[in-house]
Amino acid sequence: MTVLARVLEPETLDHLAADDPAAQRARRDLRRVNTAMGARRILERTLARALGEGRRGLRLLEIGCGDGRLLLDVARHRGDRWPDAHVDLLDQQPIVDAETVAAYAASGWHARPLTADVLDWARADDGERWDAVVANLFLHHFDGARLRSLLAGCARRADALVACEPRRSRVALAASHLILFLGASAVTRHDGVVSVRAGFVGDELTSAWPLGDGTWQLAEYEDGPFTHCFCAVRRSPAA
Repeated sequence: MTVLARVLEPETLDHLAADDPAAQRARRDLRRVNTAMGARRILERTLARALGEGRRGLRLLEIGCGDGRLLLDVARHRGDRWPDAHVDLLDQQPIVDAETVAAYAASGWHARPLTADVLDWARADDGERWDAVVANLFLHHFDGARLRSLLAGCARRADALVACEPRRSRVALAASHLILFLGASAVTRHDGVVSVRAGFVGDELTSAWPLGDGTWQLAEYEDGPFTHCFCAVRRSPAA
């Protein structure tokens, strides 16, 4: 079967102000798309694969978190798997609101919004570390040196990376044209197609991972009809 060539194009939402009504609607659209894709359950399975269960007080960082609602859904539905988790929510725009932070607290997790460029975070040497970095529909925004730099930052600053990305396939591309039936706006309809074209297949993320010396256990696989997952776990957690 022919593999679609990977093509990166600008996504409209990335260039809208946080308070733009079109951006606010697009983020609501994304919550519906995530529900239709089963994103919460896929993320829960990938987190369990990387972290096991029952670990208390984990430090998690979601990069490109948007409004922070997907990981909040994990906290609400299965947060007891990882009680008392501390979640940092990083995005280039200050989108996570006080209501969302309070909802994390009500679910037994502790959330802290962070505003920064993710590549600046990847290069930073501030001494902060996390048990795991989470990325949902985010790594596909990067290619070449920028993707390798981001993955290298994750490898240096965390003991695991959990990523759920668009699968670049003809089936997923066809489905991306149908999200109008979910009531998606023009912004979301455009970005949905663009994101699939920029998605991943095979071992593309494994090949971009900075360390292949046995320090890390890497898994790259499909979950559901539209999602490509990548899970990197340090074999011996850093001190």
